[in-house]
Amino acid sequence: MNAEPAMRGNNAPASAASPCRVMVVDDSAVIRGLLTRALEADGDIAVVASAGNGRIAIDALERHDVELVLLDVAMPVMDGLAALPLMLKARPNLKVVIVSSLTRSGAVVTMQALAAGAADYVTKPTSSALAAGDAFRRELIAKVRALVEAQRGPGGSAPMPRAAATSAAVTLRPLPRDLPQAIAIGASTGGPVALYRIVAALKHGVRPPIFVTQHMPATFTAIFADHLARASGLVAAEAIDGEPVAGGRIYVAPGEFHMEVVRDGDGPVLRLSKGPAENYCRPSVDPMLRSLAGTYGGGLLAIILTGMGHDGLAGARAVVAAGGTVVAQNQATSIVWGMPGTVVSAGLASAVLPVDEIGPYLADIAGRRAP
Repeated sequence: MNAEPAMRGNNAPASAASPCRVMVVDDSAVIRGLLTRALEADGDIAVVASAGNGRIAIDALERHDVELVLLDVAMPVMDGLAALPLMLKARPNLKVVIVSSLTRSGAVVTMQALAAGAADYVTKPTSSALAAGDAFRRELIAKVRALVEAQRGPGGSAPMPRAAATSAAVTLRPLPRDLPQAIAIGASTGGPVALYRIVAALKHGVRPPIFVTQHMPATFTAIFADHLARASGLVAAEAIDGEPVAGGRIYVAPGEFHMEVVRDGDGPVLRLSKGPAENYCRPSVDPMLRSLAGTYGGGLLAIILTGMGHDGLAGARAVVAAGGTVVAQNQATSIVWGMPGTVVSAGLASAVLPVDEIGPYLADIAGRRAP
């Protein structure tokens, strides 16, 4: 069986000015059509191939210059989870975005795919969802363009070297010497895998509470918290409104809710709200950081990880203004250096670290005095 003909383009390597080259893989011709039309509404994206199962898609990689794959999971012959590692083996620099349902089973499989190397995910569209507005189309196009642009690098089609140092010279603020009272982590695209790697270094325990806002819909955040618990050995769960904060635990902002922490009576208490989206996101990193800066002041350590856009920038300003500390993931290990890059460029970071150094840093500063 062969892949469906390319919509546009040929097998020539992509240049910096050429459209993002995408392959759509789904067993439903209707979904393939919806995704293709949504993508090609943007003049900088070309769907160069489509396929009805993973086996056809792998064969198509030999004939088409594909930079990013939109990959369904449940397909006949070869499903997405089976195809994913074979695709990445054939094209190590390929970006794969999982097309997931919003069910619990869809969330479980999506988390497995992210752990196996997928860069990100989008929720599976329906014709009614696409007809209702541009939200899905805007999200899809933004993710595709950001992932491909990050893959090409700043000046051409070649991928960025993974071991490269931060490209721009930055001014770093002093690092704290005292044990932080609280740790906050904000992330988006590429965040789940980065977080798994970070918390795996905390298996000997930490004293402060850890607050996590990862851009993720409802249903997914509970599964994500379970994965963090398994990776870290710590208690990790979605935050509950009104819950008193305890040390040594991971609190995850639930999908569709901003997570904040306020002083109430004897100590810090979690608050959830459905306030307006910030930076097009709910949960958003900024409300979390603002509230934590007000609650913990100079005792707050904030970590900004890989992700599109600038969510976390305003919150990082509040953290620094309150005397707290900000650490950013470096460009070379970020799937997309949007969120951490804006914090670094603004001169708010005290350290810019590869993802595999952030966990040991936290274990040292937050766990070294644990009993």
